[in-house]
Amino acid sequence: MAGKGIIAGLPWWVTWVVVPVVLIVVFGGMIATAVGFLIGLLFKILVAAALIAGVIYLVRRFSGSSSSSSKGDW
Repeated sequence: MAGKGIIAGLPWWVTWVVVPVVLIVVFGGMIATAVGFLIGLLFKILVAAALIAGVIYLVRRFSGSSSSSSKGDW
């Protein structure tokens, strides 16, 4: 691998401290945007699932008590 030759003669702290810090500084905004997007997407999925479950609960509750038809109509 060509990358190992470049960092082979450097001290350990350059490899394990400086390089990750530089990468976080350079790509930090993009990483934060991606993480924020994923958290927002997960939140929207959870809200959608809760709303769908609520609608299903309400439909079953009110259609079962007020309707005289059988449950197998669907």
